[in-house]
Amino acid sequence: NMLEASSNLPWYKGWAVERKEGKADGKTLIDALDAILPPSRPTEKPLRLPLQDVYKIGGIGTVPVGRVETGVIKPGTVVTFAPCNLTTEVKSVEMHHEALEEAVPGDNVGFNVKNVSVKELRRGYVAGDSKNNPPKGAA
Repeated sequence: NMLEASSNLPWYKGWAVERKEGKADGKTLIDALDAILPPSRPTEKPLRLPLQDVYKIGGIGTVPVGRVETGVIKPGTVVTFAPCNLTTEVKSVEMHHEALEEAVPGDNVGFNVKNVSVKELRRGYVAGDSKNNPPKGAA
């Protein structure tokens, strides 16, 4: 039942699912996997990247890491960290030791920032684009 319907399971009639995009049905595992819709990526919303950790890497500098929740982060983006209201420029963006042109929602990334000490940032801070609805601390 992985690639083709088995003759040993005559009682199995298959599966079916209805959703806004239309109906899908099949008899095999491959059919089910092919029917999975990828999640929508909220790239049009303002950048929000909660920090999971901050590292100091010799020869590179301060590298905050986290998962992009909304928006897009690219090298050259000027980001603001909330709630400390610290603004700096992103020098580079990496995922799994490979440089990225841009990171989209769902990507776990590390990004190198200019002139920021590890002591100024901490887990839980949120990075956002300073020109597009930057994040702010709660009042």
